[in-house]
Amino acid sequence: MCKAPGHRYAGAMETFFLDDLTIGQRFVSGTHALDAAEITRFAAEYDPQPFHLDDAAARETLFGGLVASGWHTACTTMRLIVGGGLPIAGGIMGTGGELLWTNPVRPGDTLHVECEVLEITPSRSKPDRGTVVVRCLTKNQRGDTVQSFTPKLVVLRRPR
Repeated sequence: MCKAPGHRYAGAMETFFLDDLTIGQRFVSGTHALDAAEITRFAAEYDPQPFHLDDAAARETLFGGLVASGWHTACTTMRLIVGGGLPIAGGIMGTGGELLWTNPVRPGDTLHVECEVLEITPSRSKPDRGTVVVRCLTKNQRGDTVQSFTPKLVVLRRPR
């Protein structure tokens, strides 16, 4: 199911090896809606700051209301990617990258991830793999980018 050339929907069961990827190829994940309960539950466990835990306290901050932790956004992004938003054979294995939180995620936001292949480099020393740089933009229901993640991934080559 292609939306446009080089654009695939998350529902496809097909996975991609290094040899299958092309620069400019795009993938789109499914969606995930966040509510206040999920935001505060994550924050209580991993990022217990007032603007993630309590709407009244959050109204007194620069956010002006309850917002999800950036780490919650990152975890949600990873779940959406692993769930089909970036169907890499063998799994998503990163070696680092740049992570930016560009807009707050609020209760009621529905997120999806759009990924684009930027670079492909076959390994010279390990012929069974290579590296791929991908830009993954997490967007809300209005199309606003809430997170930009540009990881460098280790991707396996197709077995011979």
